[in-house]
Amino acid sequence: MKFSITILFLLLSVPQIYAQSDERDYDEELRYQNKAINALKTEISQLRLKIKTAESRERSATTRISSLDEEISLTAKLIQSLKNEEEKTRKRILQLKRDLLKNENELEALRIRYKQRVVNSYLKGRLTDLERVFSSTTWRQAMYRTHYLKIISDIEKKMTKQIEKLLIDISQKKLELEATLRDNLNLKRDKEKQMSSYRNMRINREKELNRIRTDKKALANYVGEKEVGIKQLEDIIKKVLEDKARFERESRIRQQQEALKTKSFKALRGELHWPAEGRIISKFGRQWNPKLKTTTENPGIDIKGQPGSAIRTILGGVVTTITYIRGYGTTIIVDHGGGFYTVYSHVTNIETTVDSEVRNGDVIAYMGDSGSINGSKLHFEIWGKGQKLDPEKWLIKK
Repeated sequence: MKFSITILFLLLSVPQIYAQSDERDYDEELRYQNKAINALKTEISQLRLKIKTAESRERSATTRISSLDEEISLTAKLIQSLKNEEEKTRKRILQLKRDLLKNENELEALRIRYKQRVVNSYLKGRLTDLERVFSSTTWRQAMYRTHYLKIISDIEKKMTKQIEKLLIDISQKKLELEATLRDNLNLKRDKEKQMSSYRNMRINREKELNRIRTDKKALANYVGEKEVGIKQLEDIIKKVLEDKARFERESRIRQQQEALKTKSFKALRGELHWPAEGRIISKFGRQWNPKLKTTTENPGIDIKGQPGSAIRTILGGVVTTITYIRGYGTTIIVDHGGGFYTVYSHVTNIETTVDSEVRNGDVIAYMGDSGSINGSKLHFEIWGKGQKLDPEKWLIKK
């Protein structure tokens, strides 16, 4: 008897477990995503204001397409962020529904047990607690009954508190569910609006591209944009090399290499896998442009492939930069440790974030035409100790 009462007491006194840490993680992530989305919207608004201000002056097709490219890149990034947040709210909705069902089932079970106790007490003509004690035949029995009644009273109080807590939790979760459903709907509407804007910008971009392709002067101006882009990329790499955070990244990369038993970048010359499927349309170094009859410097290689095909990291590392560069479009830079970096340009639909660790062969984006007038391609560079290296000498021979 005493053993069964003790077990019952322990069962009823087990605290309810709720995913409070998960909720905190979700709320923190949601705040981070909202901050990132608002920052992107502000950046797009500032860019559009800058474009509008410049419209009063004569602008070349090259300038117009560069502005469009930058706006398209930011909008694509915003759409991806909205998709990510929408997915998080969808998962949160499913979790809240599961929690609600669990709480409601627990509440119903407690109500049934509470109801049974009341019915049993009524049918048996329950004595008062004092009558039970005084009807004891021995002092020991009176003490035992007093202890027993205290346990029963505590159990009833515990059960009542559990019912009250479940009612409060159910009410709070229903309110949160309603709010999350509204957030999810607003995100869907915002995403659709941005996607419509994105499609219109793509149409305008194609019109500007047609002008550039048929205008030798405009094409020469575009080549000039790429020269500016090269300088912009050089400045970014220089800042990354001087960044104090590189020491922390080096440590993380070494730990990753040890865990995965991979060689260092320096030891893999000629053994690295290609970042994308396709053929090389422009090699490293000085290249002859038959249309303009001029030579230009290519700091990497250009790989022509299927639009939307995967762009993969050639070795593990840490993402240092995701940005827009004139003439090169959306660009990702990965630190591989030991002073080696890889650059992936003209990409779309980014699948990674700044400061994320990536492994060899991870898909970080897809082949696009951001900043390109020749369709979808990947511009790929390798930097070592601050110097531009010929990627073909580091990649596996085809």
